[in-house]
Amino acid sequence: MQPIDRKKFLQLSALASGSLLIPKFLKGLGQPGLFNPGIDEKILIVIQLSGGNDGLNTFIPYNQDLYFKLRPNIAIPKSDMLKVTDEIGLNPGMNAMKKMFDDGDLCVINNVGYPNPDHSHFRSMDIWTTASSSDKYIESGWLGRYLDASCLGCENAHMAIEVDESLGKALKGQNSKGLAVNNPERLYKATRDPFFKELIELQPKTSHQIENNLNYLYKTLIETASSVSYIYDKSKIYKSTETYPNTTFGKNLKLIAELICSGSETKIYYVSLSGFDTHARQNIVQEKLLAIVSEGMQSLINDLKKQGKYDQTLIMAFSEFGRRVQQNGSGGTDHGEANNLILAGDH
Repeated sequence: MQPIDRKKFLQLSALASGSLLIPKFLKGLGQPGLFNPGIDEKILIVIQLSGGNDGLNTFIPYNQDLYFKLRPNIAIPKSDMLKVTDEIGLNPGMNAMKKMFDDGDLCVINNVGYPNPDHSHFRSMDIWTTASSSDKYIESGWLGRYLDASCLGCENAHMAIEVDESLGKALKGQNSKGLAVNNPERLYKATRDPFFKELIELQPKTSHQIENNLNYLYKTLIETASSVSYIYDKSKIYKSTETYPNTTFGKNLKLIAELICSGSETKIYYVSLSGFDTHARQNIVQEKLLAIVSEGMQSLINDLKKQGKYDQTLIMAFSEFGRRVQQNGSGGTDHGEANNLILAGDH
C-alpha cells in the first residue's frame, strides 16, 4: 500500500464527512472530488411546488370512503378523475401525467414528510431545502452541500442552476453555490456593462480584513461573469421546437431542456411554481396548476427523449407539506403534513 501524505488525508477526510450528509440517490451524480461532467453523467431536475400542494386531490384514493365523507364539496368525482390503478386516480388536469404514468415514466411516493412537522410555509420549506431536523437551523442547502462535497476546488457556478431571478437556499453551500438565471441573454449583457467590467478589474488596496472581503467579492464577480458567458453560449446551440405551456414555468422548463440538449455540463437544475396554497376555490386553482406542471413535464421529457438525454435525467417534484384531509369552510383545505413526492425518468 502506498503511503498517503497529511494534506491528501485531510482532503479525503473532509470529503467523506461531507458526503455523509448527502442522500444516497444524489451521490450517484458523481464521485466525491470528481466533478467532470461528460456524456454519461447524470442530471437532476428539482421542481418545487410552492404553497403546499393538496396530495389527496392530486393522486386520489378513490376507494377510501373517508375521502368523500370529509370532502363533500371538493372531492373529485370518480367520473371526472383519471384512473391509473384500481386504487388511485389523477386530478382531471393531469392528462399529460397520466400518459407519463402509463408509459412507465412516473413514480409516486406517498407519505413523504419529516418528524415534528411545522405548518409554516417559510419554516417548512426551509427544512426541505436545508434537509435539517425540524428543531435545527442550517444556513446551507442540501444541494449546496453536495457541491461542497463533490466539487472540491470547482469554481464554476453553472454546475447548478436555479431558473429564477434569485438563488434559493437549496443551492447554497458553504464554499460552492449555484447560479440563478432565467434569461441568459439579458444576464450576459448585464455582465458586459462597462461598469461591471471595470469593477472586476479593480484591485482592493485596503486593510487585511476588508481586503479579504473584497477579494471574495471580486472572485464571485469573475466566476459569475465566466459562468454567465458559458450559459449564454450554450443557450444558443439548441433551440427547442417542442410545445411548452405558455407560462413562465413552461418557459423555464424549456430553457432547462435547451441547456441539457446543448451539452451543458450543469448537473443540477432547480425550478419553482407557486400558487398551491389553496385555502379557497381549491378545485379550480389546483386543476389549472397541475395541468401546467403535467404538460410542462411532458414537453420536457419529449425534448430529452428526442435528443437522447432522457436516460441521464431524473426529475423530482415536491411541495413543502400536504393539506388536511377535511375540507375547510371556503371550498379549500388548510395546511397539513406529509405529502407525495413525484419522480420521473427513464429508470
